[in-house]
Amino acid sequence: MSTTNEPRPATRRPGPSRSVPAVRGLVVGVLSAGVALGVAHLVAALVNTAADPVLAVGSVAVDLAPQPVKAFAIRTFGTNDKVALLAGVYTLLALSAVLLGAATLRRRRYGLAGLAAFAGVGVAAVLSRPTATPVDVLPVLAGAGIGMAAMLVVARAARTVPGPGPGRPRLLNRRQFLATAAGTALTAGATAAIGQTVGRRSAVGARSRAAVRIPPPAQPAPPLPGGVSAGVDGVSAFLTPNRDFYRVDTALTVPQVDVETWRLTLDGAVDRPRTWTFDDLLARGVVERDITLNCVSNEVGGPYVGTARWTGIPLAPLLREAGIRAGQNQLVSRSVEGMTIGTPLEAVLDGRDALLVVAMNGEALPLEHGFPVRMLVPGLYGYVGACKWLTSLEVTTFDAFDPYWVRRGWAAEAPVKTASRIDTPKPFARRRAGPVMIAGVAWAQRRGITAVEVQIDDGPWRQARLADGPSPDLWRQWTYRWDATAGSHTLRVRATDATGTTQTDQRAAPFPDGATGWHSTTVTIT
Repeated sequence: MSTTNEPRPATRRPGPSRSVPAVRGLVVGVLSAGVALGVAHLVAALVNTAADPVLAVGSVAVDLAPQPVKAFAIRTFGTNDKVALLAGVYTLLALSAVLLGAATLRRRRYGLAGLAAFAGVGVAAVLSRPTATPVDVLPVLAGAGIGMAAMLVVARAARTVPGPGPGRPRLLNRRQFLATAAGTALTAGATAAIGQTVGRRSAVGARSRAAVRIPPPAQPAPPLPGGVSAGVDGVSAFLTPNRDFYRVDTALTVPQVDVETWRLTLDGAVDRPRTWTFDDLLARGVVERDITLNCVSNEVGGPYVGTARWTGIPLAPLLREAGIRAGQNQLVSRSVEGMTIGTPLEAVLDGRDALLVVAMNGEALPLEHGFPVRMLVPGLYGYVGACKWLTSLEVTTFDAFDPYWVRRGWAAEAPVKTASRIDTPKPFARRRAGPVMIAGVAWAQRRGITAVEVQIDDGPWRQARLADGPSPDLWRQWTYRWDATAGSHTLRVRATDATGTTQTDQRAAPFPDGATGWHSTTVTIT
């Protein structure tokens, strides 16, 4: 028998327990937002994948981002800029959800009002898209409604009640709270997963592309001469494989186009507007052309350039058959997701191989590169001559219409500038003293490359050897054999085009009409 007057330790029983309000607020907010986004994603998969509110908000962010921010994103993240943007959107949503959860524990109407405000932002973002319809707001509304219900349920489970005993501290039924939180998390994850599955199954683009059969070209591209390759390891392949070809655009999700319902219209200042199906275009006969394409966002020595064997329908005859009215100087192309690109009409009609492309390197145009049809005008940067997911063409003037990038300060007309790049040795490479092959590529579409020179440190410029260049619309590989000596060395390259113009050493950023300057790299010789 105990003789002490000290109380015995209490046996802990399951049931109400103390809870940290910050943790409860985090759980309430994140789970409510997760359910809202999961439901919205599922409904968007059923209605229109582009109506997903996260994608819509991301697209608005792309449109509103100042030019320096866009340049930073491309320079920093490269072709992963879209992933980085969406990660930023989800991070911002998560932080906002935590604040909403904390507000909900104080007054439920605060959390509900905050969620309604986010829904309003989502609706506005969805409706701001060029191809939006009233039905596209359903994912946002459904997600907001179910999200509010989830918020009330989880907030009720997170509510504390006065406990027994002196001071009556407020306690939480932990078992009930954990069960409710787990069920809500399961709901959020399930709706998101089902949305992903439904979205993949309803993605008509891949199925449609698999069924497409491109006819043999009426004008095949001639075989490439054996001398187009410099024969040096580390130099970019002369024809860039589709999987390696750069992709720079504003589409956060690849448009899914059914070739059976797709139509291309030609209107504007023409006497005979026309509409074609995909089969109508193929029936005109296709041609093959090897063409180098590059992006205006490319920094000096950057990766956004590649060469492919394109198959397509000549564009100029279509325009001439439509009867272009006098005084027109711009062809505006529009994509299925609303992008507008303006091309100088003269560049389409001057005899170059302007194409409506349907195939790339021997296979139907990949989804991410514009299936079923994209435009390609040699000698122009992509933002003025290579509209992807093409759906309409309008003949007009530069005074009458400013396309997407021109409204954001980029030049209306942007012929490709003469450029060159060192592919090998790579920056900060270490090589042994003795013979070292310096090699790379140079391009000046529509003019062609006639000379490439290499400089070692501050020494004289030396002529590099040029590989064959079968067309002025193609890049050329070049090589220079260097007798390397020990030490750290800076290598530079510059090219000269067929007009006799040599690259300037003056560095300029890509904005507003393409970068300039000499590409250089530093290596160590041991």
